[in-house]
Amino acid sequence: MKIDENYLELILNDSTLNKAQAKILDLPFPLEDSWDTLILEKELSTRDANLLILLKGKLALKTQDQIIKNYETLSSFRNPKKAEPVKQKEVESTNTQSSGSLSIYSDGACSGNPGEAGSGVAVYSSNSKPVLYFGDYVKNGTNNIAELNALYKALLICQSNPDYPNTIFSDSKYSIDCICTWAYGWKAKGWTKKSGEIKNLELIKEAHFLYEKIKDNITIKHVKGHAGVEGNELADRMAVHTIKAKNKSYETYTYESIDSVLNLKSY
Repeated sequence: MKIDENYLELILNDSTLNKAQAKILDLPFPLEDSWDTLILEKELSTRDANLLILLKGKLALKTQDQIIKNYETLSSFRNPKKAEPVKQKEVESTNTQSSGSLSIYSDGACSGNPGEAGSGVAVYSSNSKPVLYFGDYVKNGTNNIAELNALYKALLICQSNPDYPNTIFSDSKYSIDCICTWAYGWKAKGWTKKSGEIKNLELIKEAHFLYEKIKDNITIKHVKGHAGVEGNELADRMAVHTIKAKNKSYETYTYESIDSVLNLKSY
């Protein structure tokens, strides 16, 4: 939903916002002059829209934190959507979707586990060849870190395309479940689990927070790895290329033909 004057009245107390509300809206706190003009027409996820209303009022910081925690606990009781395996025909159909929508493939690679790791992303839009990104080099990483980094990058790309529905494909059930399913239970328990340490916790928290903000506008699906799905294969080649290039920031890969990319090294 978009913020309009009517919604603004629902969340204001004495014509202002509290610290937690400002954080949700990415506003500096204390609020600066004309802050309200910055958020009019801003897109909100269902989560953020609900929380902004629940947080209305002059509340102590501990109370604000507790309201958010209670809301997240309630959310964890719902039945999160699980990623369903997709078939090649479904992938091809999604790759040629309507103008503005994106199909994004994310993949990670690791030379040894642990070892040098990298991530890759292939972004399909209508009537153009896929844009390929490689980055997030980690000198001493794991397959799971590389997959999580790639999925987080895909989420960031979706965030930059808020006016259209987008689809993310990943061959990592681990990274999908961490962000879209398991995080709800861990969060409800203060980001802990009975069986011990949650590995890659900070990365998972950051990706899950972003997922919560934009999930109404995205679909995340599991695709079988190394099964000839073009987008997945391209993302894989980019992940392996990152290990060679050793770049931490993402860069765009320049290429002439898709076959030339597919002929690059793969693990």
